[in-house]
Amino acid sequence: MKKRLLAALVLPMMLAACSTTGIIKTPQPVTSNELANGNWSLVQIDNQDLTQPEAAQAPTLTLAADLAANGHAGCNRYFGQAEVKDGQFRIEKMGMTMMLCPDSEMKVEQTFTQSLSDWSKVNISGDTMTMTNAKHTLTFARDVAATTAK
Repeated sequence: MKKRLLAALVLPMMLAACSTTGIIKTPQPVTSNELANGNWSLVQIDNQDLTQPEAAQAPTLTLAADLAANGHAGCNRYFGQAEVKDGQFRIEKMGMTMMLCPDSEMKVEQTFTQSLSDWSKVNISGDTMTMTNAKHTLTFARDVAATTAK
């Protein structure tokens, strides 16, 4: 009888302890406030390190307080207005210069600009930002020097 009473008292405590230690937090969608005033450099496309010729500049993304976006796309400069909705990001009506560059740079630029123009799920973890859509995953590193220079 004492064993049953003890089991009846201990079992709920054990279940309660197990349920609180295994809490899984679902990440909250990124907001426009988290992206505003950010400076990012592209470091990976589809989990592959970005390899550019020595003279080439890695693509960048700079977002102002109002989410005005601009940067270097790999060959050309671009600009537009970023939007954030339910943790999704895109740059609407992107404009850019029209210089011709080597094929490797143009390929990176096409992937980069197409991904920024399409709705992508965005996630920020520390100094890393990922944007994932149906075709590609872009991984960015926070450009601390550009952020502190402002």
